[in-house]
Amino acid sequence: MKGLINTIRNIWKIEDLRKRILFTLGLILIYRVGSYVVLPGINPDALTSGGGPGGILALIDIFAGGAFGRASVFALGIMPYISASIAIQLLGMAVPYFQKLQKEGESGQRKLNQITRILTVVVTAVQASGYYVYLTQSYPGALIIQPGLFYFVCIIVLTTGTVFVMWLGEKITDNGIGNGISLLIMIGIIARLPMSFLQEFASKAEGTGGFVQFIIELAFLVIVVILVIALVQGVRKIPVQYAKRIVGSGARRMQMGGNRQYLPLKINAAGVMPIIFAQAMMFIPSTIGTFVGFQNSGFVRTFNDFTSAGYNMTYFFLVVVFTYFYTALTVNPQQMADEMKRNGGFVPGVKPGKRTAEFIDNIMSRITLPGSIFLAFVAIMPSFAMKLGITSQFALFYGGTSLLILIGVILDTLQQIESHLLMRHYDGLMKSGKIKGRASGVSSI
Repeated sequence: MKGLINTIRNIWKIEDLRKRILFTLGLILIYRVGSYVVLPGINPDALTSGGGPGGILALIDIFAGGAFGRASVFALGIMPYISASIAIQLLGMAVPYFQKLQKEGESGQRKLNQITRILTVVVTAVQASGYYVYLTQSYPGALIIQPGLFYFVCIIVLTTGTVFVMWLGEKITDNGIGNGISLLIMIGIIARLPMSFLQEFASKAEGTGGFVQFIIELAFLVIVVILVIALVQGVRKIPVQYAKRIVGSGARRMQMGGNRQYLPLKINAAGVMPIIFAQAMMFIPSTIGTFVGFQNSGFVRTFNDFTSAGYNMTYFFLVVVFTYFYTALTVNPQQMADEMKRNGGFVPGVKPGKRTAEFIDNIMSRITLPGSIFLAFVAIMPSFAMKLGITSQFALFYGGTSLLILIGVILDTLQQIESHLLMRHYDGLMKSGKIKGRASGVSSI
């Protein structure tokens, strides 16, 4: 406890770090207050009559911190920006123009950021139109102005709200602590934790031995968190030897290289994206069934039941497949081999160039298999939690996108705080070792 107090005191002593943390907390407060500001033309009392968003809309509501269900001006949250960023990233792997921008350094990154912002506005306008349809069909009594007028209000306000949230995220990244976009998503998810915790405690307190069962659930949650941290931080280190070379001439000649380093390959290089892709795919059968009138068929009912065996087996398989797919898109062994060769590095016992690329590719294929299986188990863990009697809201924190995003963002933020401490010659956040975030090794979204 004394060490924790000293660490907090050291953090507060560093003026730059203190300002960054306070700046971040201030913008997060603005974001949370805005998530409760209802769209103009909506009667908020009428929104309580429905059962709330379901299916993929419930997933969007989680990421938006409940703003989607409250018809807030931040109802779409930061998800349109995430969608645009993913689209630009995929284009960078297939379109030469975007590949060229990625290689142009800081100037190219500025152009890519500008294109991402423009695409975000387009995506938000399209999603805002869909949100208008959702509100008018699900809560027809909530409108207090003409539907035609509300349509334009909805498009303009929601687009402005998303652009403002995007601006908040970028300002946190530039002048605050941590990755702003990721932090806003995390805050939206963690905002549901206190209420979910209290609901779970209340449900267990009503039964015999409920308190003991609640303690067991918390212990199991701690174990799951530890295992997920191991998944996020797990890497396979490949030794890389750099050849000695002489730089300069005369008295300025100096020897460079000659040391051994490691190339860290992440066990889960795809991050949380396979789960998001798989979840989107799992909503397709029920959506199609609703449109064609087969929503009561056994096949569609299976995919509407998150705890059914058929749903979880299919979900498990899709997560494994998408992990391999997204890893292949984001990790380029040939590029790694070329960078290594350009800097005079080589893997001991492996020829530089093509053989090194094949070696890295084989290693990635082997470590991705256990990583994908582990990730798939994390994805279906909330279903097992619900089967064991845990309430659906609290069960979401036992795995899936919620837990992965929470752990990944917290580790990244703590890593940045620790870097500020170590740079000023203070002790880090841990007595031994360093905190490794998702940024360590191969980057992932």
